[in-house]
Amino acid sequence: MDRFDETTAPATLVQGRAYKLAADEGTALWFTNALVLVKAGGPETKQRLTITEILHPAGYAPPMHRHLVEDESFYIISGTALFESDGQRFTVQKGDFVFLPQGSTHTFLAGPEESFRSLVITVPAGFETFAAEVGAPAARREIPDPKPIDGEALTAIAARHNIEIVGPPLTT
Repeated sequence: MDRFDETTAPATLVQGRAYKLAADEGTALWFTNALVLVKAGGPETKQRLTITEILHPAGYAPPMHRHLVEDESFYIISGTALFESDGQRFTVQKGDFVFLPQGSTHTFLAGPEESFRSLVITVPAGFETFAAEVGAPAARREIPDPKPIDGEALTAIAARHNIEIVGPPLTT
């Protein structure tokens, strides 16, 4: 599968230099039935952080997992979701912020009525390479047609990126 490669990013992305991306710019990936726009990654941030905008379809839920290296934060742009982290559940909506520390088990369930869009920040960088290995370049900047997710392949790739899949997706 294709990996994130700074040579495919806009020419303005140079490590250690300021740049601007428009709303529809950034490397676009189809990742587990979601659209991921990579706004900043390891090559641009000296491996310090990754910033992605992710659009999940209504009802989407990733498997329960934990990042062994990164802290993960979500700023909710639109939609709603039910998050679960280390047994605690909370509902989020536009304008809310979620912090998931390194090692915490977590998942979420996007609301049933509309897509769920969030700005996701992982520290340090690396999430963009995981998303690129699991996913594929997006043919369009919209949620892809749904496809079955190969759980074994996802688990193996996640392990290579220091992410453990520890349970099924959240259902309610």
